[in-house]
Amino acid sequence: MLRRVEIVVAPGQKKKERIDKFLAAQLEVASRAKVQKYIEEGLVLINGEAVRASYKISPHDKIIVDIPTSAPPDRAKPENIPLNIVYEDESLIVVNKRAGMVTHPGHGNWTGTLANALLYHCNRLSTLNDPHVRPGIVHRLDKDTSGLIVSAKDDVAHASLARQFADRTIDREYWSLVWGKLNSKRGLIEAEIGRSKSDRKKFAVVEDGKFAATEYEVLKEFKFLTLVRLKLRTGRTHQIRVHLSYIGHPVFGDPTYHGRRINYGEPTPRLRQEVTLLLKIMDRQALHAKTLGFIHPLTKEHLHFDSELPDDFTEVLDRL
Repeated sequence: MLRRVEIVVAPGQKKKERIDKFLAAQLEVASRAKVQKYIEEGLVLINGEAVRASYKISPHDKIIVDIPTSAPPDRAKPENIPLNIVYEDESLIVVNKRAGMVTHPGHGNWTGTLANALLYHCNRLSTLNDPHVRPGIVHRLDKDTSGLIVSAKDDVAHASLARQFADRTIDREYWSLVWGKLNSKRGLIEAEIGRSKSDRKKFAVVEDGKFAATEYEVLKEFKFLTLVRLKLRTGRTHQIRVHLSYIGHPVFGDPTYHGRRINYGEPTPRLRQEVTLLLKIMDRQALHAKTLGFIHPLTKEHLHFDSELPDDFTEVLDRL
């Protein structure tokens, strides 16, 4: 099966960029290597003609890409994937999700997700949020964000938890290492978030975005990084990462929002060496959902959970 994508290069495109690099940035589903393969197989046409990967795009170029696709499974399948279970009863389960695990199946990640693991572990899961691909999933964490996440085993528990998330009564606290030193020890970042105008795979602070607010508190300052505690007043996609990048303090290690380049201090050889070492340890954003608190849907008891920082995070802290 092929899915056709048509792109017209903007009239204001001044940069003479290679077609493989340009398409890798434009297409959610394709790496640069995959784009080069499409080109070799004649699946990429520019102005009706096949080109090489080295072709430099020009304004008004009409690009057609036929992307090979396979039909996704009709439902998530149980998979025997180990879980770090923090709490479990008949109504819900709280897991300390490892970095690298996607919350639920979706484009490009149909297996190996938290939902697949929950299906194997639990006898039943809630069905309110697309039971075929998101069984039990009440909320989500980004793939490379580690930490606490709660899932529901029945629809009553799911509805109660979802209502608490919607009402912003869920107690959630994130810890993160960010670049530089913030101007104040405590603060509130308020800025609208929406799809990036330049890259549809990213989010950004934009005028027509949705209101978002993030609280922060400095826990400890290091030479060029700062450990902060964060609380969400709203729940936008990539909110913490976008907000911190917006104020000039990207999350350390974040490949999407400028966290893997030196963002503080003079880039001396010594600093470059230190940063390179730490980035080898932290090959993702240094963001961890550390605490989670909510009212139990059945017992009405207030539950509160705290989790240890993962090994890569603590190793970076130890070296700092």
